[in-house]
Amino acid sequence: MAATTAQPMGSLPSGKGICTTAPDVFYIPELVFGGLVWILVATTHVDPMNPLAWVMFVSVFCFVMTFLWLIIFAAGCHKNSSGWAAADFAYHFLAAIFYLSAGVALATITFQKKTAGNLKIYKIDIAAVVFAYLSFLLYFIHAILSSIRWKHF
Repeated sequence: MAATTAQPMGSLPSGKGICTTAPDVFYIPELVFGGLVWILVATTHVDPMNPLAWVMFVSVFCFVMTFLWLIIFAAGCHKNSSGWAAADFAYHFLAAIFYLSAGVALATITFQKKTAGNLKIYKIDIAAVVFAYLSFLLYFIHAILSSIRWKHF
């Protein structure tokens, strides 16, 4: 009979454990969907520069920070302290708020460009909006699960 080792609720994972624990399993999908937002917005014509610049900032910032956060947890640099659990919650909550605001801005711009004529760019913008909201959802779920872990720390 094989013994399974479950991660205690109040501990932070490290190494391969980040691929198996509830909030940390979202790192890879967050990177994938955030990267897709980044790529899709970068491939379109940046017509209203200010809102789309915010979307690009959010997607690049969250992609880089999530990758760094993943490396910190995978390398075990967090030393399993409650400060890291709080920082994990704070970062993912901030990223969720950022992606929500970026998704709203991107959806507004996409809706306004609906009658502009270029159907290919319109479809790319719609895909970017969908992936922005999926990124928001992933970061929000990660923030909720991180807050539960922080509470039990």
